[in-house]
Amino acid sequence: MIAVPSIRFASLLLAAALALPAAAQDRTPAPEGARAYIIAPEEGATVSNPVTIRFGLDGMGVAPAGVDHMGTGHHHLIINVPQEGYDFSVAVPADDNHIHFGGGQTEVTLDLPAGTHTLWLLLGDAAHLPHEPPVMSEPVSVTVE
Repeated sequence: MIAVPSIRFASLLLAAALALPAAAQDRTPAPEGARAYIIAPEEGATVSNPVTIRFGLDGMGVAPAGVDHMGTGHHHLIINVPQEGYDFSVAVPADDNHIHFGGGQTEVTLDLPAGTHTLWLLLGDAAHLPHEPPVMSEPVSVTVE
């Protein structure tokens, strides 16, 4: 299990967002060329716990969940979930594989189980919905010893 202090708060925000009627969940447009990226760790890195993951964002700004300003969003760290086939039409779930940073955080230090993990970032709007088009990072594979 991944321990992140803000998960309880993020889960409450997500529950509120998911309670909105489906029609109210139109995806927010993303500026052309906007992208998220993982600053650290680097692709292929071997790391030990605790692992610090630093987030980057180009072409947009970071704002907390619930704050609806054009050209902004907040990060979600996706762990061991493939990008291919991902459903970008719904709010990002809150579980051990989808960690929310609704406070506008740009890094996290956490414990990951030993083994190889795929990490990627997905920016969400005020209601945790991915932008259109999705603003996400390339996946990064890391091995935890």
